[in-house]
Amino acid sequence: MTDTILIRTAEPGDIDTIIQFIRDLADYEKLAHAVNTDRDTLARYLFGPRPMAEVLIAERQGDAIGFALFFHNFSTFEGRPGLYLEDLFVRPEARGAGAGKALLVRLAQLAVERDCARLEWSVLDWNEPAIAVYRAIGAVPMDEWTIQRLDGASLQALARS
Repeated sequence: MTDTILIRTAEPGDIDTIIQFIRDLADYEKLAHAVNTDRDTLARYLFGPRPMAEVLIAERQGDAIGFALFFHNFSTFEGRPGLYLEDLFVRPEARGAGAGKALLVRLAQLAVERDCARLEWSVLDWNEPAIAVYRAIGAVPMDEWTIQRLDGASLQALARS
């Protein structure tokens, strides 16, 4: 058998696998306490009448070994859409075989096919293995930009104001 990595688009039947990848990623990032998603909600936003995100699955010998969850954003300066990679995760036992890079290659292909101006993502500053991969493929940090987040009670309060 070959160790070829196959990248495919996720289907509704993959929802449990996607949730497990999300949990595994949260464990890796020491954020398991922050996972609030459930099967029905995730299925609605990934595969419902108005999908909000898409997922790619990396497989080796028929086993799901990684995933990438992404969605479109828009650059007003470019006047074109972009792709934002929310999560990329490869199971620890499968790392080093090229699945992460294969997922990034497919994302880049989708960005080009869809006339996107850019592919962007965030990485935790302590995740040196991931940062090394990103530098190797030519990604550059956006040092002058800081992510801002509004959620929970603060989001609700602003919405009510």
